[in-house]
Amino acid sequence: MARPRSAGFELQREQMLAAAAQLFATRGYTAATMQDVATACGVSKATLYHYVRDKHQLLAQITQGHVARLEELVTQVQALQLPPQRRLQALIQRFMQAYASAAHEHRVLTEDVKFLADAERQAVLDGQRRVVASFADAIAGVRPDLQGRQLDKPLAMLLFGMINWTFTWLRADGLLTHASLAPLVQELFLGGLAALSVPSPASTPA
Repeated sequence: MARPRSAGFELQREQMLAAAAQLFATRGYTAATMQDVATACGVSKATLYHYVRDKHQLLAQITQGHVARLEELVTQVQALQLPPQRRLQALIQRFMQAYASAAHEHRVLTEDVKFLADAERQAVLDGQRRVVASFADAIAGVRPDLQGRQLDKPLAMLLFGMINWTFTWLRADGLLTHASLAPLVQELFLGGLAALSVPSPASTPA
């Protein structure tokens, strides 16, 4: 019979995943050991192994959990049934809010997903593609003419290029915060989107 989980099991597991994400983000996934993780979590290795099988499972749970939370944000915004521009603004704002408290998880997702097993990595990538597709759909809602030229997804990727890498330069003790940056991203992207000229299809070389 499986050992019953305590009432605080999930909370403790989430706290351990957060501590492990910070360790992987700052020290590097390959350099960190399970003893390092246990120390960072303030528990013994035996206790750590009660929650996860190994370091690989820690990485899988960190990355899959982060992507799942981003997908949930998309679901929440879709449920609001906002007009197209408001929906895109809400997606940008909520993702920036999420990144403010998940910089370590996002760094791990960006830099360490390559260490996952094939099936685990594919699950994470599929989740990321669904998120990008949701942003692309919101962009197409604002500029329907872009979808026919298949520019909605490339523009979504350009938008993520603006917000995904904030963990590399946005400092917690700086004057600019994720909350103050979000409206700047909204204005910059939506202003550019409105002014964007649809290019003619590229001609095929002879």
